[in-house]
Amino acid sequence: MPPRLETQNAKPGTAAASPARGATFNPPNRFEPIHIVPDPDADLGPEFTERIAPRTQFFHDCTESLLTKNDSPDIPFSYGLNAYRGCEHGCAYCFARPFHEYLGWSSGLDFETKILVKLRAPELLRQELSAPNWQPQSVTMSGVTDCYQPCERHFQLTRRCLEVFAEFRNPVGIITKNFLVTRDRDLLAELARWSCVSVHVSVTTLDSELAGQLEPRAARPEHRLRAIRLLAEAGVPVTVMVAPIIPGLTDHEIPAILDAAAAAGARRAGHVILRLPYAVKDIFGAWLDAHVPAKKERVLSRIRAMRGGALNVSDWGARMRGEGIFAEQIHALFDAVARRVGLNREEIPTSTAHFRRPGGVQLNLF
Repeated sequence: MPPRLETQNAKPGTAAASPARGATFNPPNRFEPIHIVPDPDADLGPEFTERIAPRTQFFHDCTESLLTKNDSPDIPFSYGLNAYRGCEHGCAYCFARPFHEYLGWSSGLDFETKILVKLRAPELLRQELSAPNWQPQSVTMSGVTDCYQPCERHFQLTRRCLEVFAEFRNPVGIITKNFLVTRDRDLLAELARWSCVSVHVSVTTLDSELAGQLEPRAARPEHRLRAIRLLAEAGVPVTVMVAPIIPGLTDHEIPAILDAAAAAGARRAGHVILRLPYAVKDIFGAWLDAHVPAKKERVLSRIRAMRGGALNVSDWGARMRGEGIFAEQIHALFDAVARRVGLNREEIPTSTAHFRRPGGVQLNLF
């Protein structure tokens, strides 16, 4: 059943105050036989303005469970936690956009402006970690949408979930592209004391202007590098994710990104090559038209060359890495530079040895 929703308009001072969006339209929902195409020449007054420049709205997601399990060999974790569905960052390439279509919305502007909020996330997490059948293991936050997107400043669900993880000493992994992660250095450092945390900071480009166009409401590259430095200084292990690598647009930046991340204190690095599932291909294509039209054909042709002639391949084992000579060149360059700058020399293990149930009783795992 779909979640019960209660709408709440964005508060003053939130991301809604900015007009920047990654998508410029709402492509059709692949599950809906009918969709609205407004006449751009018609004078529809405020209603039309709201349709093309919508405010951010937040909806209460009344889900009764929180942790989700996956069995994909492409993903290095089994359990994920997403306190938010939809993402204000508005990254034009985001693979998670089509998830909004299951809710009857669009992958485009709807994904950026209709955000579902699981207000009971900390409570549900406590219940699920307390359950007798929970086998302590790492849980990844932001496996789909960013747990530190701008509205986290208001709702603070990520911080409250981290408090639960710290109480239980259950390992947690974080993936983010927002400087807001540094707000929680105290909790992350506490988790690091027990080898219970790893933070992955995504850096797509070092070009601040390009980042502002590509990821309009995410932190700019210099702030992400500063986040790496601050977390590393607090004793929190950090991995830089060069993701997604956009062939023909950002692939040449791989050496510079890895150099900068290593200098900031990152210990490991990973990468993912861009794929464009479902309506994301239309949203990203429109973005290319608007911002780098001269590079559009080169970018899309490179993606097709690495995806067997398509813009997306969903097969396990291939969807994250790509195939063919261009993919092999990217992987080889990434590995060579990572070795040169000293990344990936050591693992960042997480431990469940200190997991404990409420009341301070440590679980005997031996």
